[in-house]
Amino acid sequence: MNIKDIIEQKLAEVILNVYQLKDINLEIQENKTEFEGDFTIVTFPLVKQLKKNPESIGVELGEALTTQTELLENFNVIKGFLNVKVKNQFFVDQLKTVTEDFATIEKKNATVMVEYSSPNTNKPLHLGHVRNNLLGFSVAQILEEAGYDVLKAQIINDRGIHICKSMLAWEKFGNGETPETDLIKGDKFVGNYYVKFDQEYKKEIAALVEQGIPEDQAKKDAPLMKEAQQMLLDWENGDEKVRNLWNEMNSWVYEGFNQTYKRLGVSFDQIQYESNTYILGKDLIQEGLDKGVLYQKEDGSVWCDLTEEGLDQKLLLRSDGTSVYMTQDLGTAVERFKENNIQKLIYTVGNEQDYHFQVLFKILGKLGYEWANQLFHLSYGMVELPNGKMKSREGTVVDADELMQDMFDIAKSKSEELGKLENFSEEEKNINYESIGIGALKYFMLKVDPKKKMLFNPEESIDFNGNTGPFIQYTYARIQSLLVKANYMNREIKDVELNQFEKELIMQLANYKTVVEKAAEVLSPALVANYLYDLVKSYNSFYQSNIILKLEDENLKQFRLNLSNLTAQTIKKSLSLLGIETVNRM
Repeated sequence: MNIKDIIEQKLAEVILNVYQLKDINLEIQENKTEFEGDFTIVTFPLVKQLKKNPESIGVELGEALTTQTELLENFNVIKGFLNVKVKNQFFVDQLKTVTEDFATIEKKNATVMVEYSSPNTNKPLHLGHVRNNLLGFSVAQILEEAGYDVLKAQIINDRGIHICKSMLAWEKFGNGETPETDLIKGDKFVGNYYVKFDQEYKKEIAALVEQGIPEDQAKKDAPLMKEAQQMLLDWENGDEKVRNLWNEMNSWVYEGFNQTYKRLGVSFDQIQYESNTYILGKDLIQEGLDKGVLYQKEDGSVWCDLTEEGLDQKLLLRSDGTSVYMTQDLGTAVERFKENNIQKLIYTVGNEQDYHFQVLFKILGKLGYEWANQLFHLSYGMVELPNGKMKSREGTVVDADELMQDMFDIAKSKSEELGKLENFSEEEKNINYESIGIGALKYFMLKVDPKKKMLFNPEESIDFNGNTGPFIQYTYARIQSLLVKANYMNREIKDVELNQFEKELIMQLANYKTVVEKAAEVLSPALVANYLYDLVKSYNSFYQSNIILKLEDENLKQFRLNLSNLTAQTIKKSLSLLGIETVNRM
């Protein structure tokens, strides 16, 4: 319980004693005014009930808090705002509590699965995947810190016509080349053939149109498309040659994905493949028909009527008996709950799929799965880049690897410009460039509320001042330098009289677990990122306003070093929740 919580509790007791009123929650704010006091209590909500002016209510509450509790040193009332100065000892005790509880996690005894990434095996990961991966991984980290057991999962879209397009293009135009012969990452290698298919397909369409065939018909009649469709049928029928090619090309892609994931700093506990899950869900169709939840049309297709829920009619099985994505997602969800002891499943997917997940959750509920109300779509807005800032494939898709390398290069350029790493070895420099560049990318993306569309500016993200990753990493490194110079060891201290900067920093440190709980509740890493910025600002104010190393009072010096060390630990742990690394020197 932090000091603010203690005040709320004592205030509730006082209001009950003085006015015989229950369940009154007055707003309590950290005092940022020029008037003396650590916190401000807003008394106006009591005016109507007590029929008294706010000033007199403030005085009565201030006097009651002073006489009936050990909380206050003094108070003052300004126009109905009760400013209270809390006794020094409460802050000292608070710091001890925070230090003792820092590494403890209260287990929730519940397991949450977080799905993210879920790419296609016909192209490399792009900018949209970057936000998706960073968001999903960070949410998983936050949930773990809040006491949940977490399973990080992805389902890979490894089958379908789009996969066959890249396979067919390699077969026709690849001349036996491989990622090894071309010295290119496997996912990019395969992605190039997906592009090649599109280029050759468009040529065939144009040629057919020149012969007088309407464009819509030309798209269907183009030989390449027909061959791709035949390849998909061959794949579904288990053709050995097609399956071998499919396995080989997908293996190239997975090797490339793994390199990207490693640099991005994300990982998975479970991986599912659409080639294994696409037939799941068909058994649910009959179950739904038997229950009367689904209905069948004359052509044999199966639908779910969701009009009463404000949605529409949803196709679940085509007339030829083939399933749709929704059918597969129904089966995959059931499989996940059957195979894992999970209490919640979170899908990290862009907001263009909002409707899909509304339908998915409704149908599962109609089918009688009680856990359907424990499904959550972590919907996020698209991320865009300023024009001309980054390279892009075909001028439309920003490649994830290129983005990360550009962040490394910008970090290197800015560090060299500022002369921050002059005494570092080349290895130390590269570690710093990587940590700063990738950290800047992650922080900039995660500090924005997931629901919002965002503009990512690489240059702006790597700034050693302001609400950026490098600013926070630099503060951590500064504290490490301070602790090294002081030959720091964590020692017990006697009581000290705290100033306003020390009190504010203690209050920020005490907020850490509350912020984590809230971030876990609303699934928003932005709360952690912006807490970090406030904490770092508070520390910098403390650092600039207080002597530390040259202090003659050894007890006070030790206290300020302890406070600095706890701040560094909190920064490091908070950054880890965002997937961001720290360095001891910058």
